[in-house]
Amino acid sequence: MSETPVGSQEFRPWRRYLWPVHRFELKKLIPMLLMFFFISFDYNILRTLKDSLLITAKSSGAEVIPFVKVWAMFPGAILMTFFFAWLSNRVSRETVFYTIIGIFLTYFFIFTFVLYPYRDLIHPNATADYLETVLPTGFKGFIAMIRYWSFTLFYVMSELWSSTVLFVLFWGFANQVTKIGEAKRFYGLFGVGANFSGIFAGQASVYCCSFSRQGGFTFLGPDAWYQSLVLMVSLVIIFGLIALAIFRWMNVNVLSDKRYYDPVSVKTEGSVQGKLSLRQSFSYLLGSNYLLSIAGIVICYNLVINLTEVLWKHQVSELYPDPNDYTTYMNHIVSLIGLVATLSSLFVSGNAIRKYGWTFTALLTPIILLVTSIGFFGFFFAKAYPDLVFPFLEMTPLMLVVFFGTSQNILSRGAKYSVFDATKEIAFVPLSPESKLVGKAAIDGVCSRMGKSAGSVVHQTFLILFSTLSAGAPYVAVLLFTVIIVWVISIRLLGKQFNALTTTEPLENIIAKTEPDPVEEFVSEPQPQISKIAPALDPIADLQQQAI
Repeated sequence: MSETPVGSQEFRPWRRYLWPVHRFELKKLIPMLLMFFFISFDYNILRTLKDSLLITAKSSGAEVIPFVKVWAMFPGAILMTFFFAWLSNRVSRETVFYTIIGIFLTYFFIFTFVLYPYRDLIHPNATADYLETVLPTGFKGFIAMIRYWSFTLFYVMSELWSSTVLFVLFWGFANQVTKIGEAKRFYGLFGVGANFSGIFAGQASVYCCSFSRQGGFTFLGPDAWYQSLVLMVSLVIIFGLIALAIFRWMNVNVLSDKRYYDPVSVKTEGSVQGKLSLRQSFSYLLGSNYLLSIAGIVICYNLVINLTEVLWKHQVSELYPDPNDYTTYMNHIVSLIGLVATLSSLFVSGNAIRKYGWTFTALLTPIILLVTSIGFFGFFFAKAYPDLVFPFLEMTPLMLVVFFGTSQNILSRGAKYSVFDATKEIAFVPLSPESKLVGKAAIDGVCSRMGKSAGSVVHQTFLILFSTLSAGAPYVAVLLFTVIIVWVISIRLLGKQFNALTTTEPLENIIAKTEPDPVEEFVSEPQPQISKIAPALDPIADLQQQAI
């Protein structure tokens, strides 16, 4: 693979940086960019809507999230993986695309217009009330997951929209029809489009909630929250259908032209031969200190985020118990994350790596989480002594806790989508093709989900032992700061190994191989992305060979 994007010398410097696209390529790029924008738009609406439904429901709360992620999300991911593999072995890739997105959109329609209006009839409230009398208080989240089973299913389907539709379907399609030279120029624009979709989705959701509060469409019902739900899900369905229409148009009018798609050349450039076993991936991973360091960084990030996010969402739900208010607030956060990630991608990540090196840039994310966690937990625990701390401040204790938790979420997510991802991808570049393939399959496919699941298991354990999230918060804080220390140590160890491997190659060349950042992840090794759906199945190996 060349280190300089194909055709980049044909553009002026400003255009090479902002818009490295030939005019004749617009027929291919614009539809793909729009399709990615609409799919990402739907994801950003669903990511807050699923939390609003579950967390703000009566007799529920943020305690439900750890139970849902372990007992519903993980089995759902496994089932989706088997279904995708089964379907891919029987029909064309184009049919798979229509079928899976059609299933998602149909479910969202049924939930909004059938299940939700009759929620009081279909939810087992009597059974849940009985369980509350016989189970300890710490099982409140587990009972809420059962009580609101339709909300739980909506949560799972919303999460799977990201892993299945975004990562497998869209990126699988993009990898199939995009040459490496094109991808090095196009995929960075997709990343900017994804960040902008967060900004627009957040503001669209805010408008829907505000419009419903002011009266909205009365024919939808007197409930302002239900009107907001209908409007937001309608946007999801409409934009999903538009994405399908664009996909169909591309297959008919673009991919039939060999200037834009030559199956032979794309297969030669992008495919990796041979099967990939999960057991072989982990055996290889455990034998490499370098890959173990990368795995440690990925696990630590996801573990820290999940430890703090549940507590933060619990505080937000206390401050904004109304689902409309909760959704409005969280969607403002989504917009701010998109803005921070866009600015950081443009001005921070690449420049910091070039000027200060890999280790310094990689340390930015844990440092941000450390500083903001000190503020979050400091004010969280200070709520017990309001007379000593808060009379000097004009904000209530709860507002301050939410403020610092929100700051942490915005900064950490923004850093993740720019600095963290950039340094992680660059760390793979000095490795051999085999190490990249096997390492990324295990790390991106398994270790990231391992960190998330570990965070949920920790919260479940403390809930069962201490009954409430607040009671277990001190232990969560101790564990969180311990994980951050391990994270920093992993970065330092990896930085020394990275510098040793790159002493013979200028850092600029290493960065060039990963600009745009997603190229190495989605083009050079497209097959392991399937493993992001369910990280514990060997059938993924067969799926990779037959579906991509």
